[in-house]
Parts: sequence; structure tokens; C-alpha cells
Amino acid sequence: MSNLSLIREIDGARSGKLYTAHGTIFTPVFMPVGSQATIKALTPDEVYMCGYNILLSNTYHLYLRPGVENIKALGGLHRFMRWEGAILTDSGGYQVFSLAALNKVTDDGVSFRSHLDGNIHIITPERAVALQEVLGADIIMALDEPSPVDAPVAKVRQAMERTHRWARRCLDTHTTAQQLFAIVQGGFSPELRRESATTLAELDFPGYALGGLSLGEPKEVMWEMTATAVACLPKDKPRYLMGVGSPEDFVQAVELGIDMMDCALPTRVARNGALFTADGRINIGNAIYRTQADPVEASCDCYTCRNFSAAYMHHLFHAHELLAYRLATIHNLRFMARLAAQIRQAILEGTFATFRNDFLSRYRPTDETVRLTQKQRWLAARQGLKQL
Repeated sequence: MSNLSLIREIDGARSGKLYTAHGTIFTPVFMPVGSQATIKALTPDEVYMCGYNILLSNTYHLYLRPGVENIKALGGLHRFMRWEGAILTDSGGYQVFSLAALNKVTDDGVSFRSHLDGNIHIITPERAVALQEVLGADIIMALDEPSPVDAPVAKVRQAMERTHRWARRCLDTHTTAQQLFAIVQGGFSPELRRESATTLAELDFPGYALGGLSLGEPKEVMWEMTATAVACLPKDKPRYLMGVGSPEDFVQAVELGIDMMDCALPTRVARNGALFTADGRINIGNAIYRTQADPVEASCDCYTCRNFSAAYMHHLFHAHELLAYRLATIHNLRFMARLAAQIRQAILEGTFATFRNDFLSRYRPTDETVRLTQKQRWLAARQGLKQL
């Protein structure tokens, strides 16, 4: 029996139910990121009241601090962080390659120096699975090797094929009822993405993630790679696009058949005073909000908008009050949960295309000049040129 029950699919967009040991998750779903076993600034009850029953935590961070065995001794990750919903843990592969001082990657695994104290650690595919089994997450990830954005095709293929070998070893060593997802790699090559998705699909994992995207590449490249991989993945298994979490990208990803997404973006920008609205992101620190008696968004039902004015939020940020970070985070997380619910409803009613067009015509993405600069840097890196 599949762990995903599709309710309706229309023009590629899907709505369904994902079954886990800690409850049923309605998809498409956005998952907030709590790498250190916490959603920054909020209690678990507040996260739940924002509309979430699944969140993401990170094995790399928890392995280094406070230690997986310590969490086990304290009753497992759910009990440790007092979260009653589902948890997805990343294997930590991306963090090993992006945060740690990397020593050596072989077919056996990866050795690295901790970014906290410099101590050397070794993670193999088998150990990555074992650590996540000890943590007790509902959904766990196979160890993968992401490719740098400027890696030549030969290096991308090498990392992809190693990811496939590691995926088989993860599958062979996995013994619990936790759902183990494989991670599709292949860089920015359609051919490699297609090969990776096809190879991993043949191994019959409970679910599939798309890794190595949203790294600064142009959006059109990210969507091409996403569509290419999705076309090769089973229809009855969940599809998870890793590290994507802006509102406009959430809508676009659903159109391509993605069921699950995660990103620290909504909570990170909230702590910097950037709040989501139906018209786009606003900077609550701007002078225009100093005297605004209305909430940040009148149609929002979050605790922040039901109780406080935009002027009050403006004041909190300028006064550097800690409450500012809590109220802003609540608002952005609730915005993403409401957006997911609206998308699911539109799919069920057969009106997703209209919803998509209406949302994207109104929602203003972040500064196009910034995006252009990012595109120039990406192209320069891909061509092996000096960063602009």
C-alpha cells in the first residue's frame, strides 16, 4: 500500500493524504524548518496553531549538538522537543558539504570537520540511516552527495552515481517503519536528472526528494530540472522539493506536481522584518507603517494580525524587542499554511489554474534587480569565471 493517497490531480497539480506514524498530512504541504529541534522564536503549540502537523529537523546539527544518543536517552526527538506531529529529518548531507570543513569523500562515506569545534567525524550511508532511526523521525532521508553549482558535468555524474550507490545501501540497512526517501541529484543537466530519477524510482523507495536545487540558479533552470525529474517519478509516491519556500515558488512547484516543500525562508525573513502579504513581501520597518492602525494584512487570521497593528509591529522592530521576532514568525508561518490550504482547496474544486494565475498576477516577488544579479553570478560560476 502506498503511503500517499491521491485525492485529485488536475493539470499536474495534486492533492492527497500522506500517512505517517504521527498523523495524516494533507498535501501539498509546506514544512517549516527547525534544524536544531526548534522553530526559532516559537513554541511547538504556536507552530501547531499556525496550521502545521509536520516540520523538518536536521540530523547533522542534532548529531553535533546535543548528540543523537542524548536525544535517545531523553525519549527521542518528538519527546525531546515536545512536538506531537510528524517530523522529517534531513540526513545532513547538504550541511556536511556546505557547513563543515570537508576532508574526504569516498564511496564508503564522507569524513568532515565539525563547524562547531573542528573535530573529525565520519558519516556513511548506514550511519546516516542509523542516526535518523535513533532520532525517531517519521520520514528520513538517504545520504546523498550534492554537486557544487559550478561543478563540471563529469563531477556531477560522479556525485550522482555515488548518491545512487549510497541510496541502495541506505535501503539495505533500513529496518524500521520510518519512511525512507531517496534524493534525486544530477545538477543542472536534464539528462542526468532524468537518469537519477529513473534509477532511484526503480529501487521503490516510499518517497522521493529533489536535491541540489534552489542554490542560486535562475528560476527557469530550477523549474526545468524539477519538471524533468518529476516526469520520471512514480505517481503514487510523494515528491519533495527541498529548500524551496517563497510563496510564489510554492505555487509554481505545485503546478509541476510537487507534494512537499521546506525552507527556512519564511521564518528567517520574518526575523528581519519582512512579512508576507497577498501583494508580496513588505518591510515592516519602512516609515509608511509607523502610523498604520490596521494589521499587516486585514484578511489574515493569524494571532499577530488579529491582535496587533502594523504600527505596533513597526515599533517592536525599531525598538529591537524580542516580541517582534515571535509575532513576525507567527504571521509568515500562518501565511504559508493558509496558502497551502487555499491551493489544496483550489485543486479539489478544479480551479487551481485560475488560483495560480490570480495569485501570481497579484503577488510581487522580491526585487528583480537582486534576482538579475544572482543570475549573473550563477552564469559566471557555471562558466568558471570570476564571481561578479
